[in-house]
Amino acid sequence: MLKRERQALILREVNIHNKVLLPDLSQHLNVSEDTVRRDLQELAATGKVIRVRGGALSKSYHVFSYSENEIYACHEKTSIARKAITLLRDGMMILIDGGTTNLELARILPLELKATFFTLSLPIAMQLVKHPACEIIFVGGKLSKNAKISTGGEVIQQLLDIRPDLCFLSTNGIDAERGVTDSDWELVNVKKAMIKAASKIAVLTISEKLNSTRRIKVCSIKDVDLLVTELSPEHELLEPYSDSKLSLL
Repeated sequence: MLKRERQALILREVNIHNKVLLPDLSQHLNVSEDTVRRDLQELAATGKVIRVRGGALSKSYHVFSYSENEIYACHEKTSIARKAITLLRDGMMILIDGGTTNLELARILPLELKATFFTLSLPIAMQLVKHPACEIIFVGGKLSKNAKISTGGEVIQQLLDIRPDLCFLSTNGIDAERGVTDSDWELVNVKKAMIKAASKIAVLTISEKLNSTRRIKVCSIKDVDLLVTELSPEHELLEPYSDSKLSLL
């Protein structure tokens, strides 16, 4: 594989999953970690990714407000956000974590919606405060420098003290058999607490993350109530998920 092709594949993986680790890329591409490390350094030098210890982040991972040029698969994420909005009603209590799809949801909320949002994500909170009719509660704690999300035991305890009607959960990987997965241990623990707290769980994801897995399990598919993608519920990519109690939107 030519270096240009390899770096294009790396960039796609980074953009799809927001964060990638050297061992995962090395295994996926069947090359050494040193080769991947050099590729990431070159991609970071040209401003295409953000280099971090042990891997890299998508540039959209550090977006604090909506910017179409910086958000990967922006059209698809807008479509997902519009579908998710149909689940909202006045008076609801909603829990929402980070990610650019959730950021787009926060951006296009109907102005007339009157609801209470709990969020652990600093970028999401900054977008939500622009909404004139919603109450915003930031669940604070130790802030992850990469994801800009509150983590730690204090956050988990706060989450267990609330009972939201609906949780909008982002994911780095989802598979019909292996469930929802991620690569960050602290974020996984927070996500587990979010799932335990909420009455219903809606996973929002672009279709490119379907049938992919990360290293750490967040939950089983049976723990998810709704799966929201840009695809039609009848699309063949969603067939593996249609046998469960999961509702497809």
